[in-house]
Amino acid sequence: MNQLIVGYYFRIYGTKKEKYDKLMTWEIVVTGKVQGVFFRASTKAKARELGLNGWVRNHMNGSVIIKVQGEESMLKSFLEWVHQGPERAIVDQVRWDQVDEEEEYGDFEVRR
Repeated sequence: MNQLIVGYYFRIYGTKKEKYDKLMTWEIVVTGKVQGVFFRASTKAKARELGLNGWVRNHMNGSVIIKVQGEESMLKSFLEWVHQGPERAIVDQVRWDQVDEEEEYGDFEVRR
């Protein structure tokens, strides 16, 4: 390939590194009535709908912990949903922070 074509390709399609650089990981802690109300299953469904990867699990203190990875715009949409949760949930508080994560998740799963 000549230099002009290569330059055009990278301007249009980018590189894998550029796509990886856009990937963010957030850790979210949700408190309230969030266990026993299908919060984890609903979280998994919403994450997959938005093309996000990671995991969700119950914490022994009654909260739900979520580690979610994806593009910032999808993460923001996901966070909006988390503030409501599924129909039977009562969300009191949502805390979140961006974390440095070397692992790249390939799917979204419910952990026990």
